[in-house]
Amino acid sequence: MVAFVMMARTLALRLHFLGHLDDQILPSLKACAGKRLSSPGLRTSTICFPTCSSLSPRGVCTTERDPMFLAAGSVRPYQKLFPSGSGLSLLHHLTSDEDHTFIKRLTSCTSSQQVLRLLRSYPLLSGAAAASILHRLADLEHDSACGLRKPQILLSDAGLNELCQTLEHDSTKLQDEVLVRALLGCTRLYLDPQSRLVVRLVFESQKRLNLERLSVEALCGLSRALFALEGPNSGMIKQAMGQLQNKDTAQWNTAELVAVYSMLANGLGEDGCYLELLNKMNTQALQLVQKMGPGAISEILGALFKLRHKEALPLVIALCKQAVHHVQNFADPELTVVLSALMHYGHSDHFLVEALERHVPKVAFTAHAETVTKVMQFFRRWRILSPPVFNTVAESFVYRAEEYSTWQVSQQIAALGVLGYLPPDAGRLFRKVESVLHARFSQFQPRALLDLLYACTLLQRYPLNFVSKVFSPYFMQQLQGEEGSGIDHRVLAQLTQLYMTVKLECPFYDGPRLSPKFQVKSFLASGQSLETPVEPHFYNAVKSALVDLLGAQSYFASRVLTPYCYTLGTYYASTLVLKLYSCQFLTPTHVNLLIGISLWLYMPLFFFCIYADIEIKLDEEGYVLPASHTDEVHKRIALCIDGSKRFAANAEKLLGKEAIKQRHLRILGYEVVQVKQT
Repeated sequence: MVAFVMMARTLALRLHFLGHLDDQILPSLKACAGKRLSSPGLRTSTICFPTCSSLSPRGVCTTERDPMFLAAGSVRPYQKLFPSGSGLSLLHHLTSDEDHTFIKRLTSCTSSQQVLRLLRSYPLLSGAAAASILHRLADLEHDSACGLRKPQILLSDAGLNELCQTLEHDSTKLQDEVLVRALLGCTRLYLDPQSRLVVRLVFESQKRLNLERLSVEALCGLSRALFALEGPNSGMIKQAMGQLQNKDTAQWNTAELVAVYSMLANGLGEDGCYLELLNKMNTQALQLVQKMGPGAISEILGALFKLRHKEALPLVIALCKQAVHHVQNFADPELTVVLSALMHYGHSDHFLVEALERHVPKVAFTAHAETVTKVMQFFRRWRILSPPVFNTVAESFVYRAEEYSTWQVSQQIAALGVLGYLPPDAGRLFRKVESVLHARFSQFQPRALLDLLYACTLLQRYPLNFVSKVFSPYFMQQLQGEEGSGIDHRVLAQLTQLYMTVKLECPFYDGPRLSPKFQVKSFLASGQSLETPVEPHFYNAVKSALVDLLGAQSYFASRVLTPYCYTLGTYYASTLVLKLYSCQFLTPTHVNLLIGISLWLYMPLFFFCIYADIEIKLDEEGYVLPASHTDEVHKRIALCIDGSKRFAANAEKLLGKEAIKQRHLRILGYEVVQVKQT
């Protein structure tokens, strides 16, 4: 305790932070006096804030420190709707010409030092401008760990200390919105909740709250600040939310809706709280959606995504339609949020895809790395083959790869692999990928590395130096550690197919082998298959057609595994085919063609799309052999019956996992005949 007191006193003396409390708070302090530490610059007291009659008196034990004492961990991390490093500023436009000029200069600052220099050049500022400085510093100083990058810069600045003292002294004169914004700015800068500035702002906010005159946006800002300071069980939060719920949501404008959505998404709406309010807001948002701009669309979609609100799909669809008109106007973080939310809700729109195809090629070289990656994930999620987007992103990758995280590198290449698309300049692209692997191999997380290497093999690129490391015991230990409770089937299937690809397509490979305990027996698995599974409805339709064609169900069987995990259905030719062949009406080639042609004829009659493959065994003379026959098999024919889900959603292009399957069947000795629905 003595060491802590000495540290606080030294810091206060060095920064000239000693001061006295406002006269308006002293009566409360005297009435609630508590124990004091006899140390200059650090006094402990109990402060009682006045509350409304419906709530119990609110006593907060505080330690009075200088107006701007940053205490790590004393304030809940400020939650952002956007990826790290891309949060939007909370600044708003002011009416005063002087303040407007100041805000423009403040927004252009790119470092805390620039903000502090700007502050020193303006000896007189309005309260709104002062609050804006706190928020701009928070924008610039926040790091990915929800902390401040260089808090010592803020602690050592006398100008910022003077600003905080001014806010404290003039708190009673601040407008409601400015007061709340100043308090919220303090929480974003992690100022100590027990510092004089924060205590003073909370005290003044309580007085305003008791008057029940705060606007919707002020109530939201206050709730967010109090949530950061005290958590969801704060009495003031309950008071503020009660007032908010009593307001008529049908009268709210877009800005008010955005404020409430953002407030709920930042923690207060967790665990299904305030669902009734949220549903009312969704109804009002649907009425205003056609007037919403890119910022509002992004904020609301991002909030719904964070809240995992299941009843919001009609609003999501309406927002998606409106987003089509603003694709070119979205800031990078806003577009990232929009695409993330749409993927979460499983919704897309071909007009949105067209807008992205026009916009992304123009900005691929300059857009934020996370935005480019999210676009590729979006196209991958919906199996959309877009050469304009893929070609430009691949070209920009060659020049920008160093800007991307290892996960972003993995996701961009994985999208190409899923669609089975090789850009025109694939050579340069994969040389760059290899360069990244060489330089940053140790930085890749196991799953990201596996996804990247797997995508390369789908595109017939084989980085064997790195594949060999994936099969090592050390990597498997890393993978097990990352997965936690065990490696799921899809990851094991990827490993198995990666190993199988190396064995089949790179016979000269002589590196480590994948341990049998990590190999799967089939690529088919519920919900996480590397093969497109058989759809029961179509399987039954095929079975009925084959019974009509072959004469009996005993002539065919299904779900027979090949030696390399792929699933084939084995069907027998009918006696009619054998008789025609014996009468020399058919040649061995005709036997193969007859099966394929008959299925082509039957598909339109039954209106089905087939997902199972067919295996036919022929002897040396072209006769069809029983499925159980293992001797004298001269030829195996694999009919790949490819339904629409085996292709890109917008093109007749096989997906990467289907193309590699057919490639491997040919290597295994099958004659592959592709049958697809017309």
